[in-house]
Amino acid sequence: MSARSGPLAGILVIDLSRALAGPHAAMMLGDLGARVIKIERPGSGDDSRGWGPPFVHPTGADRESTYFFSANRNKESVVLDLTEGHDLDVLSALLRRADVLVENFRPGVLTRLGLDAEGLTELNPRLVTLSISGFGHDGPESARAGYDQIAQGETGLMSLTGPSANDPQRTGVPITDLLAGMYGAFGAVSALHERERTSRGQIVRTSLLAAGIGVHAYQGTAWTVGGVRGRAAGNHHPSISPYGLFPCADGSVQLACGSEALWRRLCAEFGLDAERPDIATNADRVARREVVAAELEKAFADLPATRLLDRLAAAGVPAGRIRTLDEVYAWPQVESQGLKTTVHHETVGPMELPGPPLRFFRTGSGQEHEVTKRDHRAPPVLDADAEAVRAWLAAIDQP
Repeated sequence: MSARSGPLAGILVIDLSRALAGPHAAMMLGDLGARVIKIERPGSGDDSRGWGPPFVHPTGADRESTYFFSANRNKESVVLDLTEGHDLDVLSALLRRADVLVENFRPGVLTRLGLDAEGLTELNPRLVTLSISGFGHDGPESARAGYDQIAQGETGLMSLTGPSANDPQRTGVPITDLLAGMYGAFGAVSALHERERTSRGQIVRTSLLAAGIGVHAYQGTAWTVGGVRGRAAGNHHPSISPYGLFPCADGSVQLACGSEALWRRLCAEFGLDAERPDIATNADRVARREVVAAELEKAFADLPATRLLDRLAAAGVPAGRIRTLDEVYAWPQVESQGLKTTVHHETVGPMELPGPPLRFFRTGSGQEHEVTKRDHRAPPVLDADAEAVRAWLAAIDQP
């Protein structure tokens, strides 16, 4: 196996998860340099290998799902049938050497495989197990399956999203899956840090339910502390005004006045009265959001978006456009941040993937040097690394 770089170089992760939350967590660890071995079931592998379109080579034997690509870079693939004793022995051999196990089975499945918490601790006392479920591992609804859109609804996120309270909307990405993966990866790294002091691993648990509630932010405290139930408010902020999407001559722009100073700059640029009594403070403007919107729409009506954005930038008012994904990935700023990476896939060939969102720097000799990991692996074809992983295990076991 090639040497790996990054903050987690030397860490071995066994990824027993499938679909999105667990694979996303394991991919984050792989992005940081961990070696990630993904265990997949015989035949079809991870569920997301069949999710599409779009597929690459959609009618061929080497059909590949772009959905699978999104959560499985920097991994190796090994097929194991966990109902077979020999394959369970291979998994046990991997777990004895692993630092992290990632799994998102329904509660109880690992126990049926003989890999309950006690068994895993006996196998490897230093193992950190990241366990992700839909609604939590205990409690009256722990047995429920976890699917993102259901979790978005159950956690209240859909009640806060959309044009009005009567038209709840899901987000355009599976946000509770992704958040559970991010929280999970954070928890796993924290447990690895604690292991440096205790020499013992532990179980880290999170869920789509926990992840959705974990990002309620000010909407959560508005209810728990203030007794105010949040409602969907379209493209305008419920507590700050003006902050949202505004039409102009040939489209729309977004702007954010997060302070009274920004409000005054906006008014000065477009000839509005910042001290007008009915909209002089943020609380006034939130209460009269429609009035504020009408004033701004009138001021922006004859301005093309490009010209409007130039004027907002000159005034120092935060603003932006609504980009489509093709525009996002063609944006030089995205390129500059390393948010695209090119890898070579076994069947697809060279392909571009969204890049990891973290960058790392060190300072020395009065200068800053980037040390971000750049040598990323393409998502694996099914069982691509079985022979190499088995050979590695056999070599380790030799006297």
